[in-house]
Amino acid sequence: MTSKEKYDNIMMQNLKVTQEELPGLKYHGITAWDSMTHMDIIAELEEAFHIRMENLDVLRFSSYEKGLEILAEYGVAL
Repeated sequence: MTSKEKYDNIMMQNLKVTQEELPGLKYHGITAWDSMTHMDIIAELEEAFHIRMENLDVLRFSSYEKGLEILAEYGVAL
């Protein structure tokens, strides 16, 4: 499984959306992406990619696309 597939799976499982719904998805843009789910996503990403996100990056993680950018900044090849 590629890093992108891992990322997508974490997002889909936590937010209960399909692959097709991921592009354009925003934090608080759907009911499922609330603050608790946001922290669950962050924790799963940190575990899956062996990283520790800075608090600012947790706050910046505001959309599906922004998450890809942030993970790339941590050296995750997506």
